[in-house]
Amino acid sequence: MSTMSALWAALWVTSWLGLVLLAAELVHYWFPDAKEWSRKVVHIGAGQVILIAYVLRVPTSWGIIAALIAAGLTLLSYRMPLLESISSVGRQSWGTFFYAVSIGSLMALFWDKLPELAVLGVLIMAWGDGLAALVGINFGHHPFSIAGATKSWEGTIAMFLISSLVAALSLAPLAPLGLWWVAPVVGLSATVLELVAWRGLDNLTVPIGSALIAYALLLV
Repeated sequence: MSTMSALWAALWVTSWLGLVLLAAELVHYWFPDAKEWSRKVVHIGAGQVILIAYVLRVPTSWGIIAALIAAGLTLLSYRMPLLESISSVGRQSWGTFFYAVSIGSLMALFWDKLPELAVLGVLIMAWGDGLAALVGINFGHHPFSIAGATKSWEGTIAMFLISSLVAALSLAPLAPLGLWWVAPVVGLSATVLELVAWRGLDNLTVPIGSALIAYALLLV
């Protein structure tokens, strides 16, 4: 990647993340009692950075360094109220930190050879878990308990459907139509991983686990 291309990539990524954080802070300001909404703006919005990196072909080393910086800033935000939309969730969770770690890990594992799998893992976490949580909070009328947490069937079904769709779209460049069954298996696996995780650990297990399972299925 040339110096100019690298600068453009850095500008796009930085600008996008800045807009996401601004949007989250505005949501937090306008709806201070709906803390989960502002957090999900960050959760879903930040995940789209993997698409920018994919389109611009950001080097692996850049992605890993950026993820480490994001992880460090996240740890700092837990100690200091830098961003209310992230730190004032109202429950103990390392989710945002694990999110940054998972992006860096996926880039280290797949970015050079199969970047689509890194895209799959991050977007399943962003869209699948993000929207499933909102569905569960607002429409979850059939709750159940698992791994010390309360979930809902509505949110769980949303997680499966959205994750399967994301997997299908992410794998389209790699998997022929004959492997149509891979996407729902990945979606189901992501759903199970999300159900059994606790304290934000799903932000680590779901993206990395989904990508590894997809990789294994593609080798079958």
